Amino acid sequence: MKKQVVAALAAALVVGTGSTTFAAANPFSDVPQGHWAYNSVSKLAAEGVIEGYGDGTYRGDRNITRYEMAQMVAKAMAKNPSGASKAELDRLAAEFRDELDALGVRVAELEKYADKVIWQGKLEYTYEQTKTDPDNTGHKDKDKINGFIFRFEPKAEVNDHWTVNARIDAYVDMKHDETTNFELVRGWAEGDYDKLNLKIGRFEFYPEGEFGLMWDSEITGGSITYGSKWQFNALAGRVRDDGIGSGAWGENVAEDDPSTVVGLRVDYNQGDKGFFGGAGWYNIKDDDLAWSRNRFWRRGIRESIDFDDEDSRQSYQKATIWTVNLGYKFSDLWTIQGAYAHNTKADFENKSWQAELDYGNYDDASEKGQWNVFAGYRKYGTNVSFMPTEEDALRGTRGFVIGAAWAPFKNIGVIAKYFKGKYITEGLYGRGKAEHIFGRVEFFF
Repeated sequence: MKKQVVAALAAALVVGTGSTTFAAANPFSDVPQGHWAYNSVSKLAAEGVIEGYGDGTYRGDRNITRYEMAQMVAKAMAKNPSGASKAELDRLAAEFRDELDALGVRVAELEKYADKVIWQGKLEYTYEQTKTDPDNTGHKDKDKINGFIFRFEPKAEVNDHWTVNARIDAYVDMKHDETTNFELVRGWAEGDYDKLNLKIGRFEFYPEGEFGLMWDSEITGGSITYGSKWQFNALAGRVRDDGIGSGAWGENVAEDDPSTVVGLRVDYNQGDKGFFGGAGWYNIKDDDLAWSRNRFWRRGIRESIDFDDEDSRQSYQKATIWTVNLGYKFSDLWTIQGAYAHNTKADFENKSWQAELDYGNYDDASEKGQWNVFAGYRKYGTNVSFMPTEEDALRGTRGFVIGAAWAPFKNIGVIAKYFKGKYITEGLYGRGKAEHIFGRVEFFF
């Protein structure tokens, strides 16, 4: 690291701190007045941040060590800067944390200055095209989605165990040239105590073992997870219900009231290789579950609910769902997995399942060259898969899916998926068809 550059950076740390010290004339013989770094070097010398060498030179063209830089940071920290200067110092203090500790600047003391907020996120462009014919009329309805999301995901440290997290999204619909305001999609406090994890607030609702078979949404409430190889989870809260009660055609009969959800899970994972799996139980209560059942009478369900009868209506306002999943990691590249779910309170489209074979190492595009290909089969029953990951299969359909992902550059990912299948419940003229093309480009930061 060039001392010239370091001097310029360090100058930003102390400028504006309220000091009344002025630069001395020609503090170093090799930094004459008129030199581009003269003012910064003079001020730093007057502040005691830099000392130079015993022969009266600064030697700004010489590379310095990390230890020397840490000495400068430690001296700047003693000035207790604020505002933009402190923010710059915080970043340098975090970078030279180990060297500062070796100098006797305790980590506990350093944390008073360190930047405790981590900002990350992504820009996500998505293109989707669906062709659906649920009634098997021979005419497919076509729809396209073309837009992107700009997402912030800040994480702030509260203490050694607790953090506060958020996800903030803004969406741009390129088809209609419409833009939403930024929306707080998630906001939660999370505590980690060795094997115990606690969440309170509005957080991700995505049981990993089921990989989006039932839920890929948010829940507002609380969650407790305990264990390492074996993990036990209990959660309770309310979920937005714009998916609860929707028909297989996308007919949404949901009201504005959220759904109440209680869930219990147990999961097992051997690690990088071997078996993994788990089981879960969810109890859901929502008025729209009864309305959904009544909506399907013309699709082969001839019994209609009498909504004037309170007992009849309430008996269909609940869902009890059992899930099981199992997978095996053959290596870092090969994985096979499957999941099954059954709603014991529903009498149609009450089962969902999927099986998938994956090959590759694509995770989050954190490294250039990551890639993955997969093939699978999905069945999304509308009374089980209330809010699944619909990047390929559609609710109320079953069929085959293939896909691929690739990171051509670090923190840039490209994803493509294709689904082709049929509706689970027969339409007016038989079992209709569905087709879905999905493409996405992600830029992580």
